[in-house]
Amino acid sequence: MRKVEGKKYPEQIAFLRENFGFSQAHANALVMYSRGSRSSARYSSIHDFLDELDPIKKKTVKSVLATIKKKYPKTELVMAWNKPMIKFEDSYIFGIAAAKNHLLIAPFDSKILKRLEKKLQGYEVNKKTVRVPIDWKVDAALINAMIAEAIKGSR
Repeated sequence: MRKVEGKKYPEQIAFLRENFGFSQAHANALVMYSRGSRSSARYSSIHDFLDELDPIKKKTVKSVLATIKKKYPKTELVMAWNKPMIKFEDSYIFGIAAAKNHLLIAPFDSKILKRLEKKLQGYEVNKKTVRVPIDWKVDAALINAMIAEAIKGSR
């Protein structure tokens, strides 16, 4: 951001998108943060995030996170971009988001989705996320495969 400090907002967004492959949303968040905005930090903890979810979404999100922690206890749950994220050592490796009618799960490296293509048959796979129902019976094998691939890639 130092390279584009003092530039207009659209120039800063374009810089991040063109040079680093940021999505519009992520570029916006970084630009706003670098300009001193703190309004983007809606949740100070995972509990604040979960408290805003309906009971079904809350149960599913907690189940996904518990699945990860059970198999990979050295991972760390953090809040980033107003979403629960899993870190391993210094790398973000997985995130989950709640939408109105579904949840999105995502390994931080979208190449993992390509490598797990066979395991993802039957799921709606977007460019960087996998859409699952809010009442999803968590597929522990799929989640653990995503985390295993992400940890392998973070080293």
